[in-house]
Amino acid sequence: MVARPPVAIVVDRMTVDDLTQVQEIERESFTTPWPPHAYRSELESNRLAHYLVARYGDRVVGFAGVWLMVDEAHVTTFAVRRSWRRQGVGERLLIALLELAEARGASEATLEVRPSNRPARLLYEKYGFGLVGVRPRYYTDDNEDALIMTTAALDGRLMRERLARLRAEVAKRPEIELGADGLPIGRPAEIETAGSQADDGGRAIEPNVLRPSNVRKSS
Repeated sequence: MVARPPVAIVVDRMTVDDLTQVQEIERESFTTPWPPHAYRSELESNRLAHYLVARYGDRVVGFAGVWLMVDEAHVTTFAVRRSWRRQGVGERLLIALLELAEARGASEATLEVRPSNRPARLLYEKYGFGLVGVRPRYYTDDNEDALIMTTAALDGRLMRERLARLRAEVAKRPEIELGADGLPIGRPAEIETAGSQADDGGRAIEPNVLRPSNVRKSS
């Protein structure tokens, strides 16, 4: 197998043209994916919503979303294409979300996570999220509680120094090597492994997939 040249991942705004690929990632990541019209409505009508995609060329390999409500950024969704997981795509998206939130005036970022999802909690703690509360019986599939995790002040010295350090660490990683099939090969030891998580349907899924909030469970 002949490897292709290394590639760089670019994080960009999600557009309506990305939705076909976003839905592909939705279907392989969640047992109860959001319907196509939900993302179109978010992009075209919801002024609170901001969505990003991670691209390799014209291929969407991950996406994430946040609602900016007054001075709080609430992470609403987060997923990486199965074949691109454990390549640092998730960390790039998370850094971009936090930078976007600060640039838009949010004082903090928050999300929900299952107590049983220790690997994911460790990743969020790495990026400055700390436990601030509990939502009892939050997850409808098994009535598991949700832990509320929130960052310190995004414009504070501690968060800025943390993000600067983590951004530099991500930037130092080698570009992703592709095989002849155009998919990543190998999983560098230094790339984050968030551990398996569970989606709203309770199914065990791969790292870098997050549906932490019930902001739009009715969709």
